Amino acid sequence: MKISVQSVNFNISKDLVNYIEKKVNNLEKFHDHIIGAEVYLKVQSTSEKENKLVDIKIMLPGTDIVGKKQSKTFEEAVSLSADSVKKQLVKRKEKLRA
Repeated sequence: MKISVQSVNFNISKDLVNYIEKKVNNLEKFHDHIIGAEVYLKVQSTSEKENKLVDIKIMLPGTDIVGKKQSKTFEEAVSLSADSVKKQLVKRKEKLRA
């Protein structure tokens, strides 16, 4: 699976890229036909502490699945987004079987 990681208005560390790739590659266990993934990282300038925003877009034949979460750290936001996408992948696979 091809994974594209993009950060908006900041430089991303290699450790964070590796963490993202590990989490997104784990999603392949839940659906057989994943084409690729796009991950967008943004820092919102707000007074809130939860200003790290992560979008994970999983490309499947016919449609895409998106998980968007906001948190205090990028690692936590990536984990929450991956869990959201995982639930959607499982639900979609169950629909295809029925």
